[in-house]
Amino acid sequence: MRSRILILLATTSLALSACSAGSLGDSDDEGGAVTLSFLVDNSDASLKPAERVAKDFTAKNPNITVKVETRPGGTEGDNIVKTRLATGDMTDVFLYNSGSLFQAIAPQQNLVPLGDQPYVGQLDANFRSTVTAGDQPYGVPMGGVTGGAVLYNRKIFADLGLRVPKTWAEFMAGNARIKAAGIAPVIQTFGDTWTSQLFVLGDFHNVAAADPQFAANYTANKAKFATTPAALAGFQHQQDVYDAGYLNKDFASAKLDDGLKQLAQGKGAQYPMLTFAVGGMVANFPESAKDVGLFALPGDDAAKNGLTVWSPAGIYIPKSTEGAKLDAARKLLAYIASPDGCASQAAAIAPSGPFLVKGCTLPAGIPQAIKDMQPYIDAPGRSSLALEFLSPVKGPSLEQITVEVGSGIRKAPAGAALYDEDVKKQAQQLGLEGW
Repeated sequence: MRSRILILLATTSLALSACSAGSLGDSDDEGGAVTLSFLVDNSDASLKPAERVAKDFTAKNPNITVKVETRPGGTEGDNIVKTRLATGDMTDVFLYNSGSLFQAIAPQQNLVPLGDQPYVGQLDANFRSTVTAGDQPYGVPMGGVTGGAVLYNRKIFADLGLRVPKTWAEFMAGNARIKAAGIAPVIQTFGDTWTSQLFVLGDFHNVAAADPQFAANYTANKAKFATTPAALAGFQHQQDVYDAGYLNKDFASAKLDDGLKQLAQGKGAQYPMLTFAVGGMVANFPESAKDVGLFALPGDDAAKNGLTVWSPAGIYIPKSTEGAKLDAARKLLAYIASPDGCASQAAAIAPSGPFLVKGCTLPAGIPQAIKDMQPYIDAPGRSSLALEFLSPVKGPSLEQITVEVGSGIRKAPAGAALYDEDVKKQAQQLGLEGW
C-alpha cells in the first residue's frame, strides 16, 4: 500500500536510456561551462517541474546547463536508483523518495551532505527530518506537501450555517444536520479500495498529538493500534459514520472520480482524501476551485487538532558528483529551495499543497482546498508527518481491513487488532528488533 500511495502522490521514479551519465553530454565544456544530468521519474508531476526548473535555473546561470533524464516508477525505478548509486553511475543530481525509503539508499555512504548549506535552515522541519541521516540533511523538497484531510463543500456548509469542526463530536453533529437536509454527509469510495484508509492514515496527527512516542514504540513493537486509544480512534471513527448512516448510498462501488464529482456537485458534503486529487477535481469541475475547501480530520482535542501530511520527494547529490559539477549541483539545489525555485515549479504544474521552504508562497488562483492547508503548515505543532514517514512498519492489508470496518462487516476493535497482526510479517522481514 505504501508504494501505491507514493505512486498516487507522484513522489518517485523515471525511464532510463541505455546510455550512461557520462555519455549524455554531462562533461565540462570549454570555457568553464558545466552540464548537469538530473534524473527524475517519468510522471508529469515530477517531469514537468524538473524541466521548468532546469530551464529557469539555466537562464539565471548561463554557464550551467541542466539535462533532465527519466526513469520508470515503482520497483523497476527504485532498483535503477540503487544500482546506479552502487556502481557510481548516478546522474549529477536526482529525485527520490523522502522518509523511510530514503534511508534504504544508504545516504551517509552514497550522498553529499547539505548541513553546511545556508538554505537548510529555511526548510520545513518536518521535511528536513525525512531527508536526514545521522545529524546531516541530504535533500531539498521538490513540489508541495500532500495532506490527508477532509475536502468539504463550502456552499453546503454556508447554506446550513455549519462551521469547520475541530473535534469529532462537532463533526458528527454537523453530519446529523447535513443528513437532515437530504445530503450525504460523508463520501466514501470503496470501489477504489485504497481510498478507504484516510480515516486511519489521515488521523495520525491526532495520534501523535496524544501520544508523541507512538511511532517509535510502534516500530519497536511496544505499541499497537488496538491497545492505544488514540490510534484505535481512526478505526472507530470509520465505524461511527457507517453505523450512523452518514455515507453516500453507493459507497461500496463508487470510485475516486465518483466521489470527487459528488463533492463538487453538492451531492455529498465531505470526502476524506489526499490533496493530490484536488487538481483533477478542479480540471473536471472548475467551480470546485472556490466551492471546495479543506479541514484536518477532527480528533478529541480541539486545541491539538492539525493536519497529517505526506512529504514531497527530495533532490539529492550523489558522492560521485565532484569538482565543478558539485559546485553547480549545490547551486541547483539552492535554487530549488528558494522562492524563485518554488515559483518555477508552480509555473509548471499546480502544487498539491504548500511548499516546505520558508519564503515560498502559493501562486494566485490556487484552489481553495490547497489554500486551506497553509495555516496548518505555518503554525508550529499543527501538522505532523504521516506514520509511514516515521516508521517502516505498514501492513499490506490495511485497505481491505478499512473497507470491512467502513462497510459494517467488522467492528473497529477487531479491525485494529487484525491490522496489528497484518504488520507483524513485514516487521519481521525488515529484521526490526522486538518482533
